[in-house]
Amino acid sequence: MDFRGTHVLILDGYARQCLPFLRAFKEFGCEVTLLCDSKIDCGYWSRLPDHKIIGDCNLYEYEKSEETIAKLIKTGMYDIVLPLVDTSARVLANNKKEFSKYAYIVVSDKENFEKAQDKLEVMKVCMKNGISCPYTLFNVNSIDDVLNSELKFPIVIKPRCGSGARGFYKIKAAKDFEQIVKTEGINLKDYVVQECLPIDSLLISDNIFIDDNGEVKSSFIYASYRYFPLNGGTGTFNISINREDVHKECAKLVKIMGLTGCVGVDLMIDPRDDHAKVIEINPRPLACAKMGFVTGINQAQQILEASKGLEVTSFQQYKCGMALRMTQTDILWFIKSPNRFTIKPSFFKIKNTKDQMFSWDDPLPWFAFLIRGIRNYKSEMKRRQV
Repeated sequence: MDFRGTHVLILDGYARQCLPFLRAFKEFGCEVTLLCDSKIDCGYWSRLPDHKIIGDCNLYEYEKSEETIAKLIKTGMYDIVLPLVDTSARVLANNKKEFSKYAYIVVSDKENFEKAQDKLEVMKVCMKNGISCPYTLFNVNSIDDVLNSELKFPIVIKPRCGSGARGFYKIKAAKDFEQIVKTEGINLKDYVVQECLPIDSLLISDNIFIDDNGEVKSSFIYASYRYFPLNGGTGTFNISINREDVHKECAKLVKIMGLTGCVGVDLMIDPRDDHAKVIEINPRPLACAKMGFVTGINQAQQILEASKGLEVTSFQQYKCGMALRMTQTDILWFIKSPNRFTIKPSFFKIKNTKDQMFSWDDPLPWFAFLIRGIRNYKSEMKRRQV
């Protein structure tokens, strides 16, 4: 199939995963427009987009983002619309029925999207269907519901919806739990209350593409050996790995939940039993989407095929042992971490390692991300403490 001339609108030009998708769509001869929130977005500094639009497309401003995105889609100029972060994905899911009159929308249907964004609903599906996850309490309305349950401390409480480490608490004892809930004014109905996995559990992510018939067409896994902020952030050094049990369980999960398009499932490998336990679902491309392209899985091709109603190519194999480093934040990890010289793999590993953003033929986005990160560092750290 010749995809030349297909007009793709990629949202969220500040998200690092726009870069591999830009490159891949361009290699297929597509015309690509990128919606950016500001002129220091990494995508805005890229030479790859055919068109760049500055408009409201912000992780923290849903209404303004929705207005901007709706205006663009309803021009009828675009064949495909791809979201990269939670806010834009939610905008598309909430309006998918209307927006699909104008373009192919790469997101799950609204009802299924909302369930996937609710961490407690995801845990319910996992526990009901024998999919590994942390032991989780349901129907929690009060402090006593937790203290009188079978759940043992330490525990974790976190918002049912949200990203990053915002509102995340690791609580060692019952007295600390009571104090935090009362002091912070936490409504436990809006939180997930579950067991705390061991500190040495390995964070992994399964990146899946599901066609419109609900069939899994590709799945690749990477492990995050370092991340920033240290108390819970995006991976700064990821390595592709293979776990057939994870592929199988995540495929089962996304099928049960009726998800389509690009989906990321975050899990933690519990060292007590070596089971990979589902933590959450992100019904959109993950930040390290480049790993797929590096290891031999082309989600851009799959999106194009799905948009044309074609049989979507199934990618069953990918390269393991490939590493991607987010150099800017990995350096921050090195500065802040007490394990900077003892971590395995070593911070100084370079074999089979690529930078997540830098390329010699398109170097400027790397510097734009650095500048934006410096500008937003204090405000972002403050948000993560909320």
